[in-house]
Amino acid sequence: MASNPIVRAAAVQISPDLTSCKGTLEKVLNAMDEAASKGVDLIVFPETFLPYYPYFSFVYPAVACGPEHLRLYEEAVTVPGPVTDAVSERARKHGMVVVLGVNERDNGSLYNTQLIFDGDGSLLLKRRKITPTYHERMVWGQGDGAGLKVAETMAGRVGALACWEHYNPLARYALMTQHEQIHCSQFPGSLVGPVFGDQIEATIRHHALESGCFVVNATGWLTDEQIASVTTDEKLQQALRGGCNTAIISPEGKHLAPALTEGEGMVIADLDFSLITKRKRMMDSVGHYARPELLRLSINDEPAVCRQPLSTASEFRADALSSPSTAPSGGAYEPENDRA
Repeated sequence: MASNPIVRAAAVQISPDLTSCKGTLEKVLNAMDEAASKGVDLIVFPETFLPYYPYFSFVYPAVACGPEHLRLYEEAVTVPGPVTDAVSERARKHGMVVVLGVNERDNGSLYNTQLIFDGDGSLLLKRRKITPTYHERMVWGQGDGAGLKVAETMAGRVGALACWEHYNPLARYALMTQHEQIHCSQFPGSLVGPVFGDQIEATIRHHALESGCFVVNATGWLTDEQIASVTTDEKLQQALRGGCNTAIISPEGKHLAPALTEGEGMVIADLDFSLITKRKRMMDSVGHYARPELLRLSINDEPAVCRQPLSTASEFRADALSSPSTAPSGGAYEPENDRA
């Protein structure tokens, strides 16, 4: 890429098909076609957009979630699989980088997963939300540090986090240390109420300023008919309105196009990478403004696995004797796996 390229980005605010993954996939592919006609290089979709965000879990008591949870299992996405193949093919057709949120099914578990496809259709990153929030813990399993990676794409260095992962400053810092140029954030939208949209505004602008990168944020949208299909309780329906803020933010914390806070649509803006240097000249949080001899991040970026055979008895003894004070959850402390 040129030293200061200009990348055209799109953040999509769109409603899912709450009845089938096939219907939502069709909306994804159509949005990619529309964006391609407008010269878009990178497109971002909302959190777990395929097949849909589990809105039911926010308004149903846990004891009543079973049928809808099981239906979500049936519609969920396997990675890789036919759904990812279709998105990959369309990304390759348009030479477009795609950041897509899915409910990923891995055998008997579901995960809130973010996928980054490069413009040649290759799947560069599959990461799982490290800690589902509140009601989401009844739906999804936990992710791990293996997904806290920045992907080198045709559009630049791209990182991604989902929703309230942005309130985990160390997760954000893990991406900042890898010098992300475009941060792709995803929220469910149509949730909590207007205060959620205000919180998103503060969150994405702060990350752009602190990291010195662009933020492309996509939130979902539910129609009145869809809200009524989730719950007929008018009081609970209010919890499924508002909370939308689809936007593109510059490294200086400015909107590059009007934000979309209701209805369906697409926010498109050109990202001039020279603004990254302009911002970081003043304040580089992981460079000249950092004080690693005082404060630094250690991260266990090994995948979390339930079965990890040890090759020798001596390895077993070494693991068993590792100090609890230095061993992160999931295995023995290994300094070579830490990023400062």
